[in-house]
Amino acid sequence: MEEIDIRPIIESLIFVSESPLTLGELVQMLPEFSEEAILEGIKRLKEDYEKDSKGIEIVEVAGGYQFRTKPNFSKWIIRLKKIKPVKLSQSALETLAIIAYRQPITRPAIEEIRGVDSGWVIRSLLEKGLIKITGRKDLPGRPIIYGTTKEFLEIFGLNTLSDLPTLKELQPPPMPQESSRQEILNFDSDGFQTEKQSTPEDLKQ
Repeated sequence: MEEIDIRPIIESLIFVSESPLTLGELVQMLPEFSEEAILEGIKRLKEDYEKDSKGIEIVEVAGGYQFRTKPNFSKWIIRLKKIKPVKLSQSALETLAIIAYRQPITRPAIEEIRGVDSGWVIRSLLEKGLIKITGRKDLPGRPIIYGTTKEFLEIFGLNTLSDLPTLKELQPPPMPQESSRQEILNFDSDGFQTEKQSTPEDLKQ
C-alpha cells in the first residue's frame, strides 16, 4: 500500500481553520495517523515554509498551529487589507500586563497595584476580547476574577502564557558603577585615553 504524505493534509486543515488548530484536534481528525506521524508532518511542513521563497509560515500560537504572513512582508499586506493595529493606551497596557502576569486577579487587586480606579480600562479590555471573566473569588462581596483570553495569545504571538518574558528579562541591565568605569578607562589631562603604565608594585605581582 502506497504511503500517504500527511503534509498536504495538515496544510489544508490548518489553512481552512478559522482559529489555531491544536494537536489534539488534528489527532481527532486524522485517526488513521499516529500522533508521532502528525508531529513529524508538522515539523517537515514548517521547514518547507521557512524557505525565503515563501511569504507565509506556520506558527505555534494560542496552543495551536496557524498560517501567518511573515513579518518582513507586513508593509505590503497593510496596503491590501488596510489593517489597523490594535492600539492600547498606556493605562490599558499597564492593566493588561498586571492581569497577564498575576491572573487570576480581581479588580481590587489590580487597583491596589496601579493605585488608581481601573474600571473603565477593564471594560475596554473586555470589549476588545483581550481579557475575560474567569469566575468569582471566595471572599466577601464575591469579587470578579479576570484572566487573559486566547485572542490575547494570538495578538501577541504567544503559544502559551509560559512564553511571556519573565520579569527579570524585562528589567534593564544595571548601570556600570563609576569606579569600575575608571578602572577600565584612564584619561590624561587632555581627555585622551591612555594605557595604564606598569608600576614596580605591578611587576612584583
